[in-house]
Amino acid sequence: MPTQKPDSKNQKPDSGQASEVHTDAYVAFLSELKTRIRTAQLRAIHAINTEVILLYWEVGQDILQRQVSEGWGSKVITRLSKDLKREFPDMKGFSTRNLNYMRKFAEAYPDRAIVQRCAAQIPWRHNQVLLEKLKDREKRLWYAQQSLESGWSRDILIMQIES
Repeated sequence: MPTQKPDSKNQKPDSGQASEVHTDAYVAFLSELKTRIRTAQLRAIHAINTEVILLYWEVGQDILQRQVSEGWGSKVITRLSKDLKREFPDMKGFSTRNLNYMRKFAEAYPDRAIVQRCAAQIPWRHNQVLLEKLKDREKRLWYAQQSLESGWSRDILIMQIES
């Protein structure tokens, strides 16, 4: 007698045969998995962003310290940019302009705890906007926190600062 496909949700398919599962339980399970995967992806992106911004702060701190202790001028940033780009050709973020931002970022936030608590939680381009548009550290931190809590895009952040 030939094997038949199950004709109701409660029947199990014959062993060894593939069957499509269209139950409410399966749909709910798939939905839950998709949510968990997307949540994990967002956490990973957030963790990477935080690590990159902390790296940028450390690079900026190192540049500041070396400029003081070694008497290096601003030309060292141009040289660093060329050398880092040569060593890490697939990485972005080592332009002279960005290294200057890193230095300015470290100068603006001398305390790593402040960076970890707030500035490292928002995208790097948001931090660049804050450095360009605001001189007062407390205002920068306030806007960073508002950007984080409200999920502001870079353009919205600029609009909020300018209004």
